[in-house]
Amino acid sequence: MSSSIREWLNLSVRWIHVFAGIMWVGQTYYFTWLDGQFTKLEKVAHSNAAASRVWMVHSGGFYSVEKQKSLGVAPEQVRWFRWEAFVTWLAGVILLVLVYYVGDGLIDPDVADISKGAGIAIGVGAMVAGWIIYDLTVRSALGKSPTAFAAFGLVMTAAAAWGLMHVFSGRAAYIHVGAIFGTIMTLNVWMRILPAQRRMVAAAAENFDASLGAQAKLRSKHITFLAVPVVFLMLSNHFPVATYGNRFGWQILLALVVAGWGAAKLIREF
Repeated sequence: MSSSIREWLNLSVRWIHVFAGIMWVGQTYYFTWLDGQFTKLEKVAHSNAAASRVWMVHSGGFYSVEKQKSLGVAPEQVRWFRWEAFVTWLAGVILLVLVYYVGDGLIDPDVADISKGAGIAIGVGAMVAGWIIYDLTVRSALGKSPTAFAAFGLVMTAAAAWGLMHVFSGRAAYIHVGAIFGTIMTLNVWMRILPAQRRMVAAAAENFDASLGAQAKLRSKHITFLAVPVVFLMLSNHFPVATYGNRFGWQILLALVVAGWGAAKLIREF
């Protein structure tokens, strides 16, 4: 592959990755914000009163949204949001392959003298292991406590960052932590949120069961907290002195993750 074709391919896939990510994360934040507004309204409403609508103004018009307890249309008329997540992740994986697995950015002999094949196995294994550990933890007793789950997530992120910084180049280590987060976000959508929503749609035809959406709602909340650190880690590639090239590289990565969580919390409150 010529350098010109490779550059255009890299640019095209990067554009798709960023644009699809904007669509996905924007939708996720909008709906989690909307759900938060209804939660506030339900707290102030009387126990036997329905929550008010949420009114918004945008693009020259007023919009009124009401949370429904039953499905008033045929299931095939319900709008699903799923392909944005898949396209974002797929484009990200293609970029990971182009830049690191085919290119020369994965291994730094001064960090660890390993083969590229071993490095690729470690990178893919880290993404798979990240999802398995996260998913099992969410479904465990630890996942029922937001504070305990956040503390465990921070410890596991620190372990992943420290470990990857000792086998990859600093730049590749940062991107692989972001890839772990991105994989968790995408599999949340396809393996946990969408199946729950399908059951909700089927059940809503008769009687809506809010418990069916409880886990889907929790996973969507987690996506909003992972999205900001992922963007931070993507941008870190352009600032090597301050991030992955610094002698405190993995500690800075952890600080970026914590800052991202704080930013996500602030955004969710608006």
